[in-house]
Amino acid sequence: MYKERANDQTPSRYFAKFDHLELEWVYWSFIMKDVLENKIFASYRPVGKTLAFVLPILESLTNGPAKESRKTGYGRSPTVLVLLPTRELATQVFAEFEVYGGALGLSSACVYGGASFYSQEIALRRGADIVVGTPGRIKDHIERKTIDLRSLKFRVLDEADEMLRMGFVEDVELILGKVEDLSKVQTLLFSATLPSWVKQIASRFLKPEKKTIDLVGNEKIKASTTVRHITLPCSHSARAQLIPDIVRCYSSGGRTIIFTETKNSCAELADLLRGARALHGDIQQSQREVTLAGFRAGKFLVLVATNVAARGLDINDVQLIIQCEPPRDVEAYIHRSGRTGRAGNTGVAVLLYEPKKAYTISKIERESGVKFEHISAPQPAEIARSAGLEAAEIISNVSDSVVPVFKSVAEQLLSSSGLPAIDLLAKALAKTAGYTEIKNRSLLTSLENYVTLLLQAGRPIYTPSFAFSVLRRFLPDEKVEQLKGLSLTADGKGAVFDVPAADVDLFIAGQENASMVSLESEHIAVVAVSDVILVLRLVRVTTCRCCECYRDDVRELCAADFDPRPTLYFFGNKSASNALNT
Repeated sequence: MYKERANDQTPSRYFAKFDHLELEWVYWSFIMKDVLENKIFASYRPVGKTLAFVLPILESLTNGPAKESRKTGYGRSPTVLVLLPTRELATQVFAEFEVYGGALGLSSACVYGGASFYSQEIALRRGADIVVGTPGRIKDHIERKTIDLRSLKFRVLDEADEMLRMGFVEDVELILGKVEDLSKVQTLLFSATLPSWVKQIASRFLKPEKKTIDLVGNEKIKASTTVRHITLPCSHSARAQLIPDIVRCYSSGGRTIIFTETKNSCAELADLLRGARALHGDIQQSQREVTLAGFRAGKFLVLVATNVAARGLDINDVQLIIQCEPPRDVEAYIHRSGRTGRAGNTGVAVLLYEPKKAYTISKIERESGVKFEHISAPQPAEIARSAGLEAAEIISNVSDSVVPVFKSVAEQLLSSSGLPAIDLLAKALAKTAGYTEIKNRSLLTSLENYVTLLLQAGRPIYTPSFAFSVLRRFLPDEKVEQLKGLSLTADGKGAVFDVPAADVDLFIAGQENASMVSLESEHIAVVAVSDVILVLRLVRVTTCRCCECYRDDVRELCAADFDPRPTLYFFGNKSASNALNT
């Protein structure tokens, strides 16, 4: 019915197939349209539930029980009220009602802070069947008597737990209290969690025979299973250097959303990243709407945001989510990472952390059911490979008509350079990709032009101060003070730290002047598990295809066919192995 009545402007995405959770939302909502039951829906996962309450409500207003009692004419009071925590969510839900409701002859109004109060007042006085808004602005209209909620037939509270977190408790209670007869109104309450306040709201403002629909139950995995979850160490100062490389390696050419914890960090990072735009609460609402519209339209591909973009926003083709630090609560991680991998698609969620805060990773894993891939920052070869693929695509798309113009210059360059054609092409790809030099990056803090060293002193190293004292035996104080991120290893026998790449030779040579001391920079990997640092040595081995056994000597390989490509095989002490297994 809706597809037939919707106008030609209706985007095709509205009719994409539902996943199994969305079908469950629709199922329960359509059941409710005839019996006016009150429902509480609980779901951790972002499952695109908007249409699941929009369609049944519109069906009831046009063909169901609410049709006869719905007021019509100029100045009519609303029949439907939808409350959402943020302006962005309000405008998104309003757009759904406007498309479908407009096709059925129903009018909608959207009210939120940061926009003209007068224009909203005009729309309400003219009469609206459906009002979508944020609690603060709805309260303002109630106090100024520009909205009358006594004729409501439907109330929807979306992201109720987020309203609690944002401090809308009193506003929501005041708004819900404007309906005196609960038997005449149907209330839908959606929440990712059920904190005590949400339960109190349900007991006070919903019917006693309300139903709770729990789409999570006892599932351990609350985050999206279509998302690849990655975590890697990164110091605060290295973010601006590292994030562009993460985007290049993992975004697959799609959109990227980068989450920060504060508005200042959001603005600063957006300024540092070429082509990125910022989205946070201090930006004027009109500019926020322009920014979101541009991101949806693909005018730019990197959005830096605070939590205003974490819940409910429907943006297609978000391939990558980057969180600059572990969020304050696990629910925030679930909702942020859920901005990718939607509607059956896959995505990547990358979580950055300071090495000293590695313990937060295990908490997120334990409470969300996520199993992180612990990796180090993208290294030069990996970055160059991704950049080269992008550059190759750019060159391939150049029109053949330009070849004759540049062919003579290319032939001259080939003959005068003395380099093979493949080397010249590699240089052209590097220049096209913006890479004229390859920089080292540390394994520990991800800082550019830094190298991670492993220190061992022939005896246990239980404190950072002891590691510093060992280094001062054979190095000048000013060099020791320049090292970054010193951390102790899991077995208590060593310490890892980052030094400027220019000083590596000085550190390695200096160890000769201290007995029982060794420093190592090659063939190590640094992995943070819980609150310990694991340093694993890397040995090149070859993997048999038949039995998947490992050998460090090619002469010992089984006679069966084998894969001659070298594989990195991790090994370490017993404590390291046990930590990895857990």
